[in-house]
Amino acid sequence: MAIYAVIDTNVLVSAMLSKKDDVATAKVIDRTLDGQITPLYSDAIISEYREVLSRKKFGFDREMVRYLLAAIEKYGIRVEPSPSGVVLPDLKDVPFYEIVMEKRSDDAYLVTGNLKHFPKEPYIVTPREMIEIMDK
Repeated sequence: MAIYAVIDTNVLVSAMLSKKDDVATAKVIDRTLDGQITPLYSDAIISEYREVLSRKKFGFDREMVRYLLAAIEKYGIRVEPSPSGVVLPDLKDVPFYEIVMEKRSDDAYLVTGNLKHFPKEPYIVTPREMIEIMDK
């Protein structure tokens, strides 16, 4: 059974920057690519992924970025969330939060490396916590 998750951009960046395959961020991406995690996304999120992952300062391989985004779009579920009116410290985090709220009936999670940017909720988890949940 797949787990639904909105994956924050910082998780993708951290996974791609890592030199190790066994770090939690890389495991989240691996489990997304092998179908254990079904990513939830919107056009705004894909746009942010594309913009951030294409930044020269990271130097990510363009083909790898294209592959990752294509996989998220192909195997994920596009969601058009309802505006929540939520105010978060970083306005760019609102689309991630709104999608997880839209899909809470499906037990969706928001996986982020920045818990402090979101309300403290059991469905807003770090990559390590997501792996622990899946391994139970």
